[in-house]
Amino acid sequence: MSTKVKNPEWLQDAVIYQLYPQSYNDTNGDGIGDLKGIIEKLDYIKSIGVNCVWISPIFESPFLDAGYDVSDFYKIAKRYGSLDDFKELIKEAKKREIKILLDLVAGHTSWEHPWFKESCKGENNTYSDYYIWCNSRRENGYIAGWGNRNGGYMNNFFFHQAALNYGFQNVDENCPWQISCDDPRALAVHQELRNVITYWMDLGVDGFRVDMAESLIKNDPDGVGIKKFWTDLRFWFNSDYPNGVLISEWGNPTNAIEAGFHVDFMHHFGSLGWWELFRDQVTPGDGWDVGFFSRSGKGCIEKFLTIFNEHYQRINGKGYICLPSANHDIQRPSFNRSGRELRVIQALLLTMPTIPLIYYGDEIGMRYYPDTPNKEGGYHRSASRTPMQWDDSDNAGFSTAEKDKLYLPIDVKNDRPTVSKQDKDESSLLNLIRKLTQIRKEIPALENGGELIPLYAKDKKIPFVYLRENKNNYAMVVVNPSGNDGEIDVKTDKIIGNTILSEGVRVTEKEKGVWTIKVEAQSFGIYI
Repeated sequence: MSTKVKNPEWLQDAVIYQLYPQSYNDTNGDGIGDLKGIIEKLDYIKSIGVNCVWISPIFESPFLDAGYDVSDFYKIAKRYGSLDDFKELIKEAKKREIKILLDLVAGHTSWEHPWFKESCKGENNTYSDYYIWCNSRRENGYIAGWGNRNGGYMNNFFFHQAALNYGFQNVDENCPWQISCDDPRALAVHQELRNVITYWMDLGVDGFRVDMAESLIKNDPDGVGIKKFWTDLRFWFNSDYPNGVLISEWGNPTNAIEAGFHVDFMHHFGSLGWWELFRDQVTPGDGWDVGFFSRSGKGCIEKFLTIFNEHYQRINGKGYICLPSANHDIQRPSFNRSGRELRVIQALLLTMPTIPLIYYGDEIGMRYYPDTPNKEGGYHRSASRTPMQWDDSDNAGFSTAEKDKLYLPIDVKNDRPTVSKQDKDESSLLNLIRKLTQIRKEIPALENGGELIPLYAKDKKIPFVYLRENKNNYAMVVVNPSGNDGEIDVKTDKIIGNTILSEGVRVTEKEKGVWTIKVEAQSFGIYI
């Protein structure tokens, strides 16, 4: 499918910045970030080297799941501002050549959504089959005792998020309420999703990150139904919005790109890979300290490469993998890591053939506090959603509200990282990221896509050395996340004559085609 449809050219050098709107910048003093706050910081965002911003949900919601429980897809939640504010954001972003992606919660709505309220009624109506209702209040997997109709509804995440009825790929004859994906009642819901997409695209957005993209079609163990659903939608989307982009929260780039998405994440669920870099929760007994980004030197780069290459070889040239520093659901990389370690992490993420995603605050190394209180269904995830730290004024410049009115608590330590401190410090993490995004733009080999050729990649050994090749251009990258020094020889016929950026790495020619690489603890280098 994807070989027949071109990807927008702007994806070739896209660098995405995810911001959590309620935690980014508050301009009206209510303790919650807003759209005007985003507008106010667009020049800063541009300065990082970012050209695409993904904004977590801004739609009307009761906020039992921080906006991922939408009660109206066509309205901006009042706490963020107005539709006019949103139009101004689009206008100002375009002036700065920044793309705007919205978060599309496609698989469910809040139980406060008018569609669901109508669906709950005892009498049959237009919306009765917009959600999945069984016929018995005792059916396993359904939530009973809600509304006047007999039976219960299927939820898609939390109990208050009712699953929209896009149909079942395999209908169980013993469950008469199940309908097929091509049933007119299911197709009506399909059309509603297209209506939502059309509305926001026509207002000027550049695409969507689709929440829980794999969850829409039910009883679809082989993925046939969900792939057809998104393939059909992609052809429609591409014909109307050829420069628009769909990014999936799927966690399986092979399946997602085959289904028609332009981009899929390699993150904390699905085919994994992200864990093999940051941590490895699937290795009993080894605990947290076996990811590649481990100061112990016991990292598992071969594990990561095995998973990465399995997907990358299948999708390269058809779509992209996005490798995030974190997101609103993932622990920040700063947890239990030093500033030097964070520099090595960003050096790798910004030199891979993937689309980089910088989660707001990671560019300054914002800290992760596990005891952060639950907010709006965030639970342990709330620690990754704390307010952005702009300066050393009250509330770190996020808001003029009283501390007890803030969306979440601010880091109160005197040495907390802030934009203002790092902006003036040439050696800061923020300015390193600016250098890396600039280098990525200047060296074609480091663009999104192209080849990744490991020169030295062995588990529990350092460093990781790889070539990037693209458009007859190449670069060599050396990454050592461990706390140990090291020295290796690598063979390559490429001439590594120029140091583009180096922190603790020395490369010398030992003999023709053989290069000696000496690395200090937690170091990296880029060479052409």
